[in-house]
Amino acid sequence: MSAVLRRVLLSAAGSDRIKRVAVRAPLSRGIVSRFVAGEDTDAALSVTRQLVARGLLASIDRLGEATTDAETAQATADAYVDLLAKISDAGLAEFAEVSLKLSSLGQALDADGEAIALDHARAVCAAAKAAGTTVTLDMEDHTTTDATLSALRDLRADFPDVGAVLQAYLRRTEGDCRDLAGEGSRIRLCKGAYREPESVAFQDQAEVDLSYVRCLRVLMRGRGYPMVATHDPRLIAIAAAMALQTGRAKDEYEYQLLFGVRPDEQRRLSERGEKIRVYLPYGTQWYPYLTRRLAERPANVAFFLRAVATRR
Repeated sequence: MSAVLRRVLLSAAGSDRIKRVAVRAPLSRGIVSRFVAGEDTDAALSVTRQLVARGLLASIDRLGEATTDAETAQATADAYVDLLAKISDAGLAEFAEVSLKLSSLGQALDADGEAIALDHARAVCAAAKAAGTTVTLDMEDHTTTDATLSALRDLRADFPDVGAVLQAYLRRTEGDCRDLAGEGSRIRLCKGAYREPESVAFQDQAEVDLSYVRCLRVLMRGRGYPMVATHDPRLIAIAAAMALQTGRAKDEYEYQLLFGVRPDEQRRLSERGEKIRVYLPYGTQWYPYLTRRLAERPANVAFFLRAVATRR
């Protein structure tokens, strides 16, 4: 049943009609506030301070994707540069990085989209370097994987601490992990949250979990910095065992969990001495992000459906 609900929600993530209903739903604000820091930079920084006060780190994501015009792409890059300046001014650079979707920077634009997105990403990375922090490139659907990894290689030539996300449900990812497990590499390994065809992605949850373990083993045995992005207690325990087996110190890897999901586990792991980074989204473009998060965690589906079904 949860697999069916997951497919429904992933379909909903791309539905403009359902989006219009959800945005107007009176319960939406309550749902959004649980998973999203707020609508503007000040709200994101306020929540970041709260996380830091609890001994946690943050990866701040300005929500937005699939930008279709050059002006919006430029505005997104400018917003990230402003965010990074404010992170620096607030003294948070030691504790907060940013996550960046290349599609929000114009990757899908008809004319030279990949080049435009790369130029904008360079500007964001330069701002991160000036602020004293760094950037992680989010991964999107499988059609953008090669372009995103190509951009990663280009960016790392000048900004070697730029990280990237790999998604364990893609059949190719174990090979990508081998390619990216070298010295200085920062890889966030997650399960994956897009609706993908069987030809490129594992469909059975057990297969996804096994792929995650295989990929994590490659990263833990490599010379890079693994970022273990999962809420699955079994995978968290496996990651801890692998870190011990490979002799990794606590500062040579980290766990990453989503804002609003399993906060007690975040605190428990932090109290155990683990580095915990919270993926902290903010902004008005919350709908695709939220539906994919709910697809990952079926226990929240009933709450979501109540909101969608209730109109003003």
